[in-house]
Amino acid sequence: MGATVAQIIKIMDQLAPPWLAEEWDNVGLQIGDPRLPVRRIWVALDPSPEVVKAACEKNVDLLITHHPLIFRPLKSIDFDTPGGSIIQMAAHHQLAIFSAHTNLDTVRDGVNDVLAQRLGLRHLAILQPVHAGERSKEDISPLTGSEKEHGIGRIGSLAKASSLKSLVSMVKKKLKLDFVKIAGDPEMKVTRVAICSGSGSSLMQTFLSSKAQVFISGDIHYHDARDAENANRGIIDIGHFPSEHLMVGALAHQLEKILTGEGIKTEVEPCAIETDPFIVL
Repeated sequence: MGATVAQIIKIMDQLAPPWLAEEWDNVGLQIGDPRLPVRRIWVALDPSPEVVKAACEKNVDLLITHHPLIFRPLKSIDFDTPGGSIIQMAAHHQLAIFSAHTNLDTVRDGVNDVLAQRLGLRHLAILQPVHAGERSKEDISPLTGSEKEHGIGRIGSLAKASSLKSLVSMVKKKLKLDFVKIAGDPEMKVTRVAICSGSGSSLMQTFLSSKAQVFISGDIHYHDARDAENANRGIIDIGHFPSEHLMVGALAHQLEKILTGEGIKTEVEPCAIETDPFIVL
């Protein structure tokens, strides 16, 4: 048995309920026909021109990305622009593009939990709980539970106490990184760590109010690093791409498992061509 775009969306909405997304976000179907059949799915971090072109060439029917293709309402579609060319390619090849962004960051077993598990953190707790407000019972999926189980960022304990310097070595090894940026005393003792996938500067005050000694995230601002330094805390900035790209394989595996369990014969693959846009010379 195969599936339609709409059926895959229904499963994705259970894995990462739309009500968990931030108000400014734009999650869900970005482009495509919900009625079309899906034989092949790719999972990627970004709906970049290179990824969309490769997906079209490989006869992919549905591209699931973390970052949305469309953030704000479009006033025009110029095929000569990167965004316009993506829409043109997708429409021409009948490629549907779907996004699960901050809802996938926030949900239990989402991006933040994948990052925490990769780093070997234990006894996980939510760094900043989600407050979804009023919603119907249908919004609460049996796969995801109540809002108390979800939130932005995580806090966890290390298997054993470490120095910031040793923790950096472990993080680089676990995430296969050549470099990271740090702030704080390299010899400080670390037992608890806070993390946030993607851009973590908005959670700096939450981190500083917690019992974690070190914050691991991406896109940390200069003044946030100073605040951490002045508070005798540590920062490990691993970059935006490395903090989120690990969701590609994890989500592909999770979705494939569900489809197989439901008897849906649809291929699910992690996109293998993405690289970090930042390089160090």
